[in-house]
Amino acid sequence: MEQLIKNLINQGEKINTEFKESKTKLPKNLFETVCAFLNRFGGNIILGVNDNKEIIGIDENCVPQIRKDFANLCNNTSKISPTIYLKIEEVKINGKIVLYINIPDSSEVYRCNGRIYDRNEDGDFDITDNSNLVADMYIRKREMHIEDKIFPYATMKNLREDLFEKAIKWALLKNANHPWKNMSYEEIIKSSGLYREDVMTKQCGLTLAAILIFGTDETIMSCLSNFKTDAIYRNEDMDRYDDRDVIITNLMDSYERLMQFIQKHTNDKFHLEGSHSVSIRDKIARELCSNLLIHREFSSGITSRIIITPNDIYTENPNVPRMRGFITLNNCIPYSKNPKIAKIFREIGLADELGSGVRNITNYSKVYSGDEPIFEDGDIFKAKVPLVKVLNEMKVNVINKMTVKQFNETLAYGNKAPVEALDKAPVEALDRIIIYCEEPKTAIQIMNYFGYKNIKRFRRDYIKPLVEKGILKMTVPDKPTSRNQKYISSKIENNI
Repeated sequence: MEQLIKNLINQGEKINTEFKESKTKLPKNLFETVCAFLNRFGGNIILGVNDNKEIIGIDENCVPQIRKDFANLCNNTSKISPTIYLKIEEVKINGKIVLYINIPDSSEVYRCNGRIYDRNEDGDFDITDNSNLVADMYIRKREMHIEDKIFPYATMKNLREDLFEKAIKWALLKNANHPWKNMSYEEIIKSSGLYREDVMTKQCGLTLAAILIFGTDETIMSCLSNFKTDAIYRNEDMDRYDDRDVIITNLMDSYERLMQFIQKHTNDKFHLEGSHSVSIRDKIARELCSNLLIHREFSSGITSRIIITPNDIYTENPNVPRMRGFITLNNCIPYSKNPKIAKIFREIGLADELGSGVRNITNYSKVYSGDEPIFEDGDIFKAKVPLVKVLNEMKVNVINKMTVKQFNETLAYGNKAPVEALDKAPVEALDRIIIYCEEPKTAIQIMNYFGYKNIKRFRRDYIKPLVEKGILKMTVPDKPTSRNQKYISSKIENNI
């Protein structure tokens, strides 16, 4: 979290980042920014930093009252409407306290003090009296999240009572005083935003999110016929599978079946967190399974998949990307693709705060296998978590055949490399290339990974030498210039 805040401060204020200097209390215009972020793309607010990116800090004695005031105002319809649940993260940087608030984007149009605010560049603008801008916002919001699609003829009879009981049980395990304890099923649905009215069409009813979480299997398939999650295990039969579970059911049961599938086909490893022993395998599996279900683009006909091999767990999820390319702890700016579903998963203890997935998987992966995961944002969101560190022998074999100097001369990436300059970390860079091309990749994909833009020069200076050195092999070797050409990491002879 500290590194994320530092990166945001260094980048300065922009359309999704705002600094507030106030040291002892909430800034007067804070909720105007909250409203603007909710109405645009979401964003990050950092209290205790001024417009010049200087960390002023928050008075430590005032932090509890600031937290309390913020929570109260989030639930005050005269301040922000509709109300919203947001958290304040306390982070100490250079000995000074700053408060961080992550604002998700939303499918609702929000008002602050009865006014509608929108975000543009690094400012908040009151658009209440501009009917064209307000109309455009409602249209954009209506098309934003498919989880908010209304099914006016669905009723509580289309939902399963046992799933409500399961959700309440899990919520109470997390918080014994959870408000769901004394709520009816209808109240849970409405308080969670799973029943809504479209102010443009006056249509009202249960949403797709309600049906996906609590619905019967028949209702789910009626509303979303393409909904399916595929769990595959490949050990001996790498072209097909050795075990498979095709999951077509609600999100809570889907989560349990995915967890059981991973537990069935992977080894466990325990680790001490403080005085408690925790299952690292289950920690990683929890993040992978919840993210696969929460952050799916449900309008896509592509099936979400989780694939387990002896070497790694690999997930694919249909996605509407905000950025394209590889995600790291330094460039990860979290946003919720399905905020209502994500909120339910947090309430029942199946997910943590927004953005925790990448951080937790990275940390636990290093403990589990000693290696780092890979995350790639695109039309398909991909995550690969190593189960064992398998590249050492390959790396040594390659380095033995090609000296570090030769490798650096062949691949003179300089400052454009995805890691530090190769003269500082040649072995790690080679690992990245091998990992990235374990599955066939086009020259464009490889070029984008390394941050280059000139494909002709990249083919000449980088792809060709890699192929000549035997690090990469062509999938269509007889036609080097084929439009279908891809490149895959070569298994060095006698290395395994």
